[in-house]
This record gives sequence, C-alpha cells and structure tokens, in this order.
Amino acid sequence: MGYLDAFLGNSSNMKTEEAEEKLKDILFPEEKVNQAYKLIRDMMVFTEHRLILVDVQGMTGKKVEYHSIPYKSITHFSTETAGTFDLDSELKIWLSGADLPIEKTFKKGASISEVQQLLAYYVCR
Repeated sequence: MGYLDAFLGNSSNMKTEEAEEKLKDILFPEEKVNQAYKLIRDMMVFTEHRLILVDVQGMTGKKVEYHSIPYKSITHFSTETAGTFDLDSELKIWLSGADLPIEKTFKKGASISEVQQLLAYYVCR
C-alpha cells in the first residue's frame, strides 16, 4: 500500500521500529511492538501485553490520545467486511465494564483480516 492508500484511509503496515520510536514514552522497559498499523495519522499497535490505539487529534496533530488496552479486558470483538455498496470495513472491540464498543473503520482492501487474526491470537490464548 502506498501514499495514495494511506491518504484514502486504508490502513498500512508500519515498521515495528518506527512504532517503538513513536511510542518510546508509552512502552514500558523491554516491551516490544509485535505488529503496527497506521491509518493516516492514527495507529493500532500490538505488543505482547496490550493493544495500544493512538488517536491523533486536531489540525496540528499535537494533541494525542492513547488507549492502552490489556488483552484480558477485551470481552469480544467483531469485524464487518466491505460490501458492494458499503465500501468500509468495521472493527468493534468490547471491553469489560464498558457499554459501547471501540470502533475503527477501514477502507475496502485494508488489512482488517490481519487485524482480526492478531486480535484472535492475543485475546483467545
């Protein structure tokens, strides 16, 4: 996936070293990024212990919200693939103690199946 895909909203794989550099103040010592995805300015990062969602906000992107989600707090998740007329895929993650899921949208052709496999791996083991 290239720059055009990222601009159009498709997720793209991100180098783990790049994600670790961007999250150096968030990761605890010896925590390693196993897989990372970039969605324009936002990120979805899988480590051995947790899922980190990075939400870059505002025009300048100086305000950033970090969601640190231990895999054990994910009660279930769902993916909805893109259809003929609905071009977006959706990922919903429910957390224990929360009424509403966290929702992420992926454009058609994005790597939502990879994300679903990673979530299944970390949540179900």
